[in-house]
Amino acid sequence: MAEVTISGDTHPVLKDDYASEWMGIEVLALDDGHATIRMTLRQEMLNGFGMAHGGMIFAFGDTAFALACNPANPGPGEEGNITVASGVDINFIKPAFRGHILTAVANRRASTGRSGLYDIQIYAADPDTTATAASTADAQPATLPGGLPADVLPGELVAEFRGRSRTISKK
Repeated sequence: MAEVTISGDTHPVLKDDYASEWMGIEVLALDDGHATIRMTLRQEMLNGFGMAHGGMIFAFGDTAFALACNPANPGPGEEGNITVASGVDINFIKPAFRGHILTAVANRRASTGRSGLYDIQIYAADPDTTATAASTADAQPATLPGGLPADVLPGELVAEFRGRSRTISKK
């Protein structure tokens, strides 16, 4: 399993992204139109009910969205552009709690001109369950939703994030 921690060398979007750094986000996979990231829920990320604050889940999904929208290595003619959110929707399905490992899987669904559509699934796993499941995972190179390797077990779906993107000139 990849253990690439957040840094400017991982993706240009992360160079000065202090919020994602504070959240402790790790980048697991990057590809054109795809990103998989994870983080562990800490106490200061919880709401008054002791579950993940919706804003933390949103921010986590938003980071996966940004990584999937923007190329890690911009090609000719792309250097002067950035892709940003033009709108998003999020549906919270189940709560996540302190110590849970969150995994976000972002995939481009459509892209036309300067506009795109992305779906991001956010999963939560209990670290004890994840460790047990990973140690008993089949040795075959199976994949899970979003092309996850079998040793990255995302847990239960806790949120669905849909993002609409727009490519604009960097100023």
